Amino acid sequence: MKKRAIVIVIDSMGCGAMPDAAEYNDDLTCNTLVNIANKENGLNVPNFEKWGLGNIIDIKGVKKNPSNIASFAKLMLKSKGKDTTTGHWEMMGLILENPFKTYLKFDDELINEFIKQTDCKGILGNYPASGTKIIEELNEEHQKTHFPIIYTSADSVFQIALDIDLIPVETLYEWCKIARKILDEKNCGISRVIARPYRVVNGKPTRIGSLRHDYSVVPPKDTLLNILEKNGKKVLGIGKIYDIFVGSGVSEKILTKGNTDGLNKTLEAMKNSDADLIFTNLVDTDMLYGHRRDSLGYKKAIEEIDTYLDKFINAMTVNDLIIITADHGCDPTFRGTDHTREMVPYLMYSKNIKPKNLGLKDSLSYVSEIVSDYLLK
Repeated sequence: MKKRAIVIVIDSMGCGAMPDAAEYNDDLTCNTLVNIANKENGLNVPNFEKWGLGNIIDIKGVKKNPSNIASFAKLMLKSKGKDTTTGHWEMMGLILENPFKTYLKFDDELINEFIKQTDCKGILGNYPASGTKIIEELNEEHQKTHFPIIYTSADSVFQIALDIDLIPVETLYEWCKIARKILDEKNCGISRVIARPYRVVNGKPTRIGSLRHDYSVVPPKDTLLNILEKNGKKVLGIGKIYDIFVGSGVSEKILTKGNTDGLNKTLEAMKNSDADLIFTNLVDTDMLYGHRRDSLGYKKAIEEIDTYLDKFINAMTVNDLIIITADHGCDPTFRGTDHTREMVPYLMYSKNIKPKNLGLKDSLSYVSEIVSDYLLK
């Protein structure tokens, strides 16, 4: 039976500020896991506790476990930045020396070119904002003008929102592709263009997460995904993995409608897929709870993931290896609505590998080292 690796990314589940957090408008109090647990009277995660999550850092409600069944570590972020693309690329061995660029406003030349190529007649917004807030602020004008709402954040993103009952979602996707092309041609250094479809439900603009689509910049160098592909290995991307890598090195993709769907599809893939690497992103922790500063929702999301750990173990063969980690932080107890520059937890379980305390690692690329060694050597 062949070896197989499963990597599950709990998006934004950081576990403590990086030493350079102040350079990213954060401070050393950022700690997504710990601060959620403190605010919400602890985490109820018996399976994560069994794996050894409480051995990585002191978390309210999570005991230290001297009989941990998984290897554990804390991973630092070596790349410059604190966004999804940066974290996932580093996880697969590509470290960025220069961060993606962020903007307070996109210049008139760029916006005018976007309007010209899309023939959208005009735009609304063009400032940093929370996605839920800006559609509430500008929806009325959007209904009158049919102009797309464009906004950014502290992350390197160009986001386009519109009411898909007013303008078809296919048009939104096409406009995002045009924006991606313009940004690349003008060398703007933007990590992601994000389609943000919404509908007005009971008078309130409501985003449709299942129809969100990310258009990332193409990785400038090969990642582990490309190396696996060149060695005849198959990579299955679940969730937004395909988008993050623009399909580079991803043999097959499965889209998800949220964490529960992502967990179930990962479990199904473990039982039925012939992929050598199953690579899953669970986005709700970041998109629904981190950015919206919903610490209770974040806690419940972690607790839901916990209920799947035994199911994953039961679906594993003796030749399987599973890693659970994160890509950055998004502390819902911290100021603002942006990502936080944090270290991340690392848990690795295999039925035939003795668990170890791996200490502190200097890069998320440790994940790619382990997966590469396991699948290629």
